[in-house]
Amino acid sequence: MPERTISTMFDEDHDRLDELFKSFHLLKRTDLAKAQKAFADFKTGLQRHMVWEEDILFPLWEKKTGMSEGGPTFVMRQEHREIGECLDAIDRKMQAQNPESDQEEQTFVDMLDRHNMTEEEVLYSAIDKATSLDERETVFQAMNNIPEARYRAGFGAKQA
Repeated sequence: MPERTISTMFDEDHDRLDELFKSFHLLKRTDLAKAQKAFADFKTGLQRHMVWEEDILFPLWEKKTGMSEGGPTFVMRQEHREIGECLDAIDRKMQAQNPESDQEEQTFVDMLDRHNMTEEEVLYSAIDKATSLDERETVFQAMNNIPEARYRAGFGAKQA
């Protein structure tokens, strides 16, 4: 069995999310109900992805490297807030059954593409190099243990 890596797992999740977003975009003017479902699945999935990063991966990186304030995870958290604002702008249009979200989507996609590229080309592989197989398995287990309510509420909400 091949060794599971942070890079592979998170890259695959990026690809899955990209497909949901493409479905939403393609359907929004022809089948709004299906588009809304694809967007809702995308939004929940993206929020879950960012919660995984903020609650598990980033603290692990910071512990391993000693980099937190001003380091890459500090920047990534700021970008998550901006991505969340763009996501909410599209969500408001979907809630209003308004498919005219092309401008918001372009801003969102540009920001998300830059963010994902940094994660995929720098952060994930660095975390893989800095961790053992056992540590990565602990990460995957911790990801599975995050309650759904934690990421459905949005990635910015902290658990009580």
